[in-house]
Amino acid sequence: MDFVMKQALGGATKDMGKMLGGEEEKDPDASKKEEERQEALRQQEEERKAKHARMEAEREKVRQTIRDKYGLKKKEEKEAEEKAAMEQACEGSLTRPKKAIPRGCGDNDEEDEESILDTVLKFLPGPLQDMFKK
Repeated sequence: MDFVMKQALGGATKDMGKMLGGEEEKDPDASKKEEERQEALRQQEEERKAKHARMEAEREKVRQTIRDKYGLKKKEEKEAEEKAAMEQACEGSLTRPKKAIPRGCGDNDEEDEESILDTVLKFLPGPLQDMFKK
């Protein structure tokens, strides 16, 4: 019967024991092999990280040559300059710094009123202009 089973399974009687719930054969070097495999994985990961670091360094060199060629600044440099300018502008001030108001957008109310009055006077007839000028 054993011969028939062996023929039916194609010589895989070791696996038959596992399928029937038997204990697996323990490899005496299994822990050593697992440690070697883990070490190989760690080494591959380190090599991959080193490769990516080299590639990023090369990319940064190219970026820097482009920045130098066209006079561009890094994002961090721009932010640092803006922050320094804001700190310098509000030094000694107890309130927050005012936002920049474009010229002619309500900074000088008196000048706007005079210029509007002058504009209206230009369109009035001569005698009325004299009355408003007095």
